[in-house]
Amino acid sequence: MSATEWFQARLRSGEKSKVPVAPESTAKSASKNAPKPSVRSTAERLQVTLRKADEALSPRALRRVLADLQAVIDPRVSEVEGGRRAHAIAVAYAAAQPEERRDYWALMSEHFAADAQKLKTARDQHQAAVGTPDEGQAELRLRRALVSPRMRLLQRFAVEPEGMRFLVDLRADLLPCLKADKRLLALDAELEQLFSTWFDVAFLELRRIDWDSPASLIEKLIRYEAVHDIKSWSDVKNRLDDSDRRCYGFFHPRLPNEPLIFVEVALVDRISDGIVPLLDEAAVPVPPARATTAIFYSISNTQNGLRGVSFGDSLIKRVVETLQDELPRLKTFATLSPIPGFRTWLAKNVADLLPRLDEKREAEIGRLIGSLPPTAERLLAAVDAAATFDAKSPLRQWLLQAAAEYLGRSLVDGTPADPVARFHLGNGARVERLNWAGDPSPKGQKQSYGLMVNYLYDLKRLDKHRTWLADGKVAVSGDIESLFFKKG
Repeated sequence: MSATEWFQARLRSGEKSKVPVAPESTAKSASKNAPKPSVRSTAERLQVTLRKADEALSPRALRRVLADLQAVIDPRVSEVEGGRRAHAIAVAYAAAQPEERRDYWALMSEHFAADAQKLKTARDQHQAAVGTPDEGQAELRLRRALVSPRMRLLQRFAVEPEGMRFLVDLRADLLPCLKADKRLLALDAELEQLFSTWFDVAFLELRRIDWDSPASLIEKLIRYEAVHDIKSWSDVKNRLDDSDRRCYGFFHPRLPNEPLIFVEVALVDRISDGIVPLLDEAAVPVPPARATTAIFYSISNTQNGLRGVSFGDSLIKRVVETLQDELPRLKTFATLSPIPGFRTWLAKNVADLLPRLDEKREAEIGRLIGSLPPTAERLLAAVDAAATFDAKSPLRQWLLQAAAEYLGRSLVDGTPADPVARFHLGNGARVERLNWAGDPSPKGQKQSYGLMVNYLYDLKRLDKHRTWLADGKVAVSGDIESLFFKKG
């Protein structure tokens, strides 16, 4: 079967499952369908003979699973034998129903915690030893006391070749249930801690993905693409084209054929202001030797179970270094990014923005929407027709100003309110330019009235911009700053 026939079959079959841009939305929607936690603790359930209506495993089955888990970290068995026992549990878990899997998590959470008394003693000894010659030894004892049997249990699962895949998938199952069951928080925290070590960028391999990559890998790009849906096999081929397109992903040795995160890059001669030309299969490519600008137009995380493990900033740095080695003429590195939180933010904050209009602009907008002074309700209704606004429209100008406020001034707990802005600004980029009708698709209209934004990666100022953000100041260009409303 040719590549063309293979992709046509795949796309006709509708096998794709899209990963949302913001992992938090995945957790929120999944949590609605998550099984409800049992009122009784597992300790109480292990002491009885009958289960209640809200409990999946019977007390007898629960005792058997607990014994199997305890056997994994039996100090008398080797690491290899412990890994083999853990593999048997992983197989049973894979065959379990969602409600039964919750019981596995509950047992791991409630029966493999650090010894409370040993921990208290070690803390007291460390506190008493602070400032004395015994402080180092006391700290060592405290560190050992903090290592829970649960941590050793999770490490045993990773011994087997498929163990890493099991743990990542287990955490993906677990995340939607954390809000309803706080007893699982410690298990989640230890998984995240382990993943932060195991998936450190020092252990990851940067690979280019192109049209000659295995078909199974290209299929995963289709499934995981989170920003701009891949519509056909020719669309994929265009994005992986050898001339003016590049795609790179981070891979882990234990997940060799699974990109953890990937970025799609367009090689062009200027900063792009719209996604349609970049995805146009008929567009004339810019010869790589003449390209001066690399546009990162799609970055997709693929593993929900690795939420909170950050390697996106390292991916961009490594890609920049790779591109500079290949194409020395490249001088500008920027994104063409969605603004996924803008419409929602505007609906909540429009009333606060209205008093910051000057008299002239207030009168112009009031006449256009039939309300003087303008009301929040009528203004929001009017900007729903953003796609029809011409370049001189006061409503268009106001919407651009509001977007600049959102990206350049709206902070939540000291970090940008928009999830994509949070990522790029946290990497040291700056808000460079807003693009009207940058994404005219229904998705773009729903998220941000079609607006897109360029984040510029000025390689000499990344550390400076990160420092600004730590102090509560967002790095923006002069064009963005000129759009800000006057402070009320």
